[in-house]
Amino acid sequence: MRQTLEFFLYDWLKVQDLGRRERFSEHSRETFDAVLDTCEKIAREKFAPFNRLADTEEPRFDGERVHLPKATHEALAAYVGSGMLAAAQDYEHGGMQLPCVVEMAANCFFSKASVSLGGYAMLTNGNANLLMAHGTDTQREVFAMNELAGRWFGTMCLSEPQAGSSLSDVATRADADGADFEADPLGPRYRLTGNKMWISGGEHEITENIVHLVLAKIPGPDGKPLPGTKGISLFIVPKHLVDTDGRLTGERNDVSLAGLNHKLGYRGTTNCLLNFGEGRQTPRGKKGAIGYLVGKPGDGLRQMFHMMNEARIGVGLGAVMLGYAGYEASLEYARQRPQGRPVTTAGVKDAARPQALIIEHADVKRMLLAQKSFVEGGLALELFCARLVDEQHTGSENEVAAAKRLLEVLIPIAKSWPSEWCLEANSLAIQVLGGYGYTRDFPVEQYWRDNRLNMIHEGTHGIQALDLLGRKVVMDGGQALMALAARISDTAQRAGQVPGLAEAANELGAALAAVGGATKKAWSTGEPEAALANATPYLQAFGHTVLAWVWLDVALALDGRDDDFAHGKRAAQRYFFAYELPKIHAWLGVVARREALTREMRDEWF
Repeated sequence: MRQTLEFFLYDWLKVQDLGRRERFSEHSRETFDAVLDTCEKIAREKFAPFNRLADTEEPRFDGERVHLPKATHEALAAYVGSGMLAAAQDYEHGGMQLPCVVEMAANCFFSKASVSLGGYAMLTNGNANLLMAHGTDTQREVFAMNELAGRWFGTMCLSEPQAGSSLSDVATRADADGADFEADPLGPRYRLTGNKMWISGGEHEITENIVHLVLAKIPGPDGKPLPGTKGISLFIVPKHLVDTDGRLTGERNDVSLAGLNHKLGYRGTTNCLLNFGEGRQTPRGKKGAIGYLVGKPGDGLRQMFHMMNEARIGVGLGAVMLGYAGYEASLEYARQRPQGRPVTTAGVKDAARPQALIIEHADVKRMLLAQKSFVEGGLALELFCARLVDEQHTGSENEVAAAKRLLEVLIPIAKSWPSEWCLEANSLAIQVLGGYGYTRDFPVEQYWRDNRLNMIHEGTHGIQALDLLGRKVVMDGGQALMALAARISDTAQRAGQVPGLAEAANELGAALAAVGGATKKAWSTGEPEAALANATPYLQAFGHTVLAWVWLDVALALDGRDDDFAHGKRAAQRYFFAYELPKIHAWLGVVARREALTREMRDEWF
């Protein structure tokens, strides 16, 4: 994997050139490689050996405390010690000022080694980044800086048992805490009551405190919460109360663990139902969880979505690396497992001949090639999107605008495509191992279980599809879609001049035209219900077209290389164009004709 990662970073994306920018001027390929070396070593020594342990020894709640394996504490202490929690932060905040693309690349090793152990760090990083962007100076200093230092970890508390993904139905309530609530130096002080479900990292004793970022509604003048998303605000709710110097006061906040959810995968990350303000604790003499308002009332969703691009790239990257882990495990197995014999020209097998290794069978090669095309293509996509984040933060005015437009349409793909197709890679890895793939003696079944959760993390496929077709491709007169089309067309034009790639260039051009035509036909009546009924097939076709573009662009970066590495990349590109890209026409067919079946289907008919 390391060779592929470096090829994408340095030969394809040219990330070493970022050192010419002021923010990254102290960096070079040498410093980037040093970060990759450190993270690869920690992941190999502290995370990978305990991935199975984290899966089999699930978090246990005894009614008072949550118990985790000792290895979990040690792995995260090593991660904290690496400085990666603050990797992209300013030097003055204890950071390394790493580009997002290098930070993401370095975190690949942890996701591949044990995605559930790394989950605590990813959540803490996102929490702290949000506070650095939207918190007051005091909130940044007290909460974010202690998280970036690894002294405290953080969570995101959005979902509720009755609301799920429908955040407009959030019922957690925030009432002003006394007449002097606005005078608190940590921020306007409120008392929160309500329940939050599916909270990863919501309770543990890895760190001395947990900083919850909680969405809740401040009631209107009539005492009732505002309907919809208008009244949703964001609050800092620490597990243990602290003073303005970041010291624990010794008082426990009114946040209680109601129970642990027992999931299919990611079992090493605690997943919690949290009760806020149930009265089990009485901070400062009364019930209600103390929370400090971030920014302005009613601004909670906008603030939360500030970190969604990086979070969705992170989820997509986690899905990629689980797929990658399964691919490498099944490849190693196929190179060692003898089974079956070649068929002779007479159509029979010669039992006297020795068994062949299964990697010599065409169908096993098909499954391995599919995995290779999914996981390496997915890795390239995520790194490209992370590189766009760096453009958005440090580029020229034109580069910032271009990166913003591309990210608009690519983020739904960056999150959803690997979550589906790198999960398929895990399924194929199990198939390569045959019966052994279904056992716990081999790791591929755990990779599949862990990866299955990524289809739900940070928005389901259906939500991403509605966002893409319902908003992203039509906003601002379709400017974002046109920007992506221009990039794809440029790659196709360049590839058309290269021997061996011209046919693929034509196929990519045809796929792009098909996506554009289906987009127009879906919206030709102007009826959202008709256009969006087939949004998920649209997402699938769009994603496959994007991945075909990525693979063709990667093939161009090989630039005449004639070694095994280059042949492998070209084979993966050829596989994707021969076996995967043709699928888009079936998906786009139902989109273009606005197939009404799913809208017309009735409950009683099931």
